[in-house]
Amino acid sequence: MSWIEKTSNRKQVDAKWAVTQSQVDIWVKHYKSRLIKEANLESIIVLNPMERKQTIERLVLQMINEERVIIPNDQIEEIIQQLINESVGYGPLEALLRDDSITEIMVNGPNDVFIERNGKLEQSGVRFNNDEHVRHIIDRIIAPLGRRIDESSPMVDARLLDGSRVNAVIPPISLDGPSISIRKFKKDPFSLEDLMAFDSFSMEMGEFLKAAVQAKTNILVSGGTGSGKTTLLNVLSASIPKGERIVTIEDMAELRFSYDNLVRLEARPPNMEGTGEVMIRHLVKNALRMRPDRIIVGEVRGSEAIDMLQAMNTGHEGSLTTVHANSPKDALGRLEAMVIMAGLPLTVDVIRGYFVGALDLIVQTSRFSDGKRRIVNIAELIEEDGEIIAKDIFAFHRQATLADGRIEGEFRATGYRPKLMDRFTSYGIVFDETIFKEGMYV
Repeated sequence: MSWIEKTSNRKQVDAKWAVTQSQVDIWVKHYKSRLIKEANLESIIVLNPMERKQTIERLVLQMINEERVIIPNDQIEEIIQQLINESVGYGPLEALLRDDSITEIMVNGPNDVFIERNGKLEQSGVRFNNDEHVRHIIDRIIAPLGRRIDESSPMVDARLLDGSRVNAVIPPISLDGPSISIRKFKKDPFSLEDLMAFDSFSMEMGEFLKAAVQAKTNILVSGGTGSGKTTLLNVLSASIPKGERIVTIEDMAELRFSYDNLVRLEARPPNMEGTGEVMIRHLVKNALRMRPDRIIVGEVRGSEAIDMLQAMNTGHEGSLTTVHANSPKDALGRLEAMVIMAGLPLTVDVIRGYFVGALDLIVQTSRFSDGKRRIVNIAELIEEDGEIIAKDIFAFHRQATLADGRIEGEFRATGYRPKLMDRFTSYGIVFDETIFKEGMYV
């Protein structure tokens, strides 16, 4: 008699065991143990999803026949799917990763898994067995990448095969056990029309930004965490005319657009010996030697800001980047601090002079309490009375919060005619200037 038959026939099963694990869970645990011992999981991992499923299904059915166990077909299917998730997949996270409506997954602990859907956070209902189970999934994610996580290196950034960005933290840094954060990305990137349909900005604002990209203006996208900066950067990049050479630089590759003449660069953390690090700043400097028409930096966070500004100042027009900041004014302050971090002997006046020569527009994004991400300011960087200021061209005016939580408001022009309009003319771009009339609803 097999161990499963014995388990099935035992009426006096330990009560605690019966409550915490179903019969399917017992079978999954058993066949998972056999697969680990008897199968070459590394060779199965590299198979495509269909071949992977067929291989594990064949092995499990063979084991069931050997043990002469009778299991209903629907439960066999469930066992096989769980085994795929646990052995060569990402366990309880698999269903969440397959759900295209989910944009963020946050594992705070075995019983605390949150997701973001439509801009709002909610409990997922997904559970892990324990902290060890969470840690096993972390190892499954980072092992194929040659990365490690342990007490001496308790934090790691990684990327799934579909491009999703993963951050994992374990004790002693994470006080309550291992934690996982996953930023998912759409398989098909959003378009300008998509974001307008989501009420992220008006048609007039979208057309203005599209023209600004085509006229090779340097644009800084500013916003808080999760405010849609990278999504907007992707959308703006789609307006770059064909035939240009583009170099993208990122800390963790997230930008997703295709051009014939495209080079994608990604920073690299130190290896296990603490060497081999390649910083964003190194990549920006190297990009200047690659004959780019445009440089797109996913996000400036440190001393690379001065290299980016110098690149914009020396003929690499039409470059794009993002920064974490809560307003256009804060964005300038953050850039100033980053340039100072570079340690160059530059005065504040010289640094601010770089801004006017390098940056044309600051686009401020924000995520509202109703889950929607909106452009709240489009500002032109100008010098006025000896001061460097971000002059608003368009702004979002919040009016009310409705009973269902939706934010009501309007996109309006400020009445300021941007100096960039002369640039549009030189590029042959015809633009209706009546939309800049003060108070005009756009």
